[in-house]
Amino acid sequence: MRTIAQLSIAALLVTASIANAQAVRTEKNISLELANQIAAASVAACSAKGYAVTATVVDRAGLVRAVQRADNAGPHTLAASQQKAFTSASARNNTLAMMEGAQKNPAAANLVHIPGFLLLGGGVPVRAGNDVIGAVGIGGAPGGHLDEQCAVAALEQVKDQLK
Repeated sequence: MRTIAQLSIAALLVTASIANAQAVRTEKNISLELANQIAAASVAACSAKGYAVTATVVDRAGLVRAVQRADNAGPHTLAASQQKAFTSASARNNTLAMMEGAQKNPAAANLVHIPGFLLLGGGVPVRAGNDVIGAVGIGGAPGGHLDEQCAVAALEQVKDQLK
């Protein structure tokens, strides 16, 4: 009888320990310094190609951490870059890939109805290992694929910080 009671208590302690371990999580997230570096590198990459853009960097929850708007970037580029960044962080995917998927799959076409989503190229997740810690969205180049190229170039510049 005593052994059964001891086993029951041990089982309860293990269960409580597992429950506590799952109650609090540690997550990686993008720092303000890194977000500013990515935004600046994004604008610079597009400026080098002659594109006046806005770059918005969001954290893993899609909340804005940094914004940079190039001289002569249109006012619409602010909202476009933020929505692309939010979409990418939320879906943990490139927005160009999402747009292409929605064009090919009628069921995915409904993604455009999610508030804040923008299925145009230019949103790219920021990954630290396998974790998405944020995203960068760029608006203003003459095509979403060009916005995405600038974002990828910017992330290449900070890749050593994303390990």
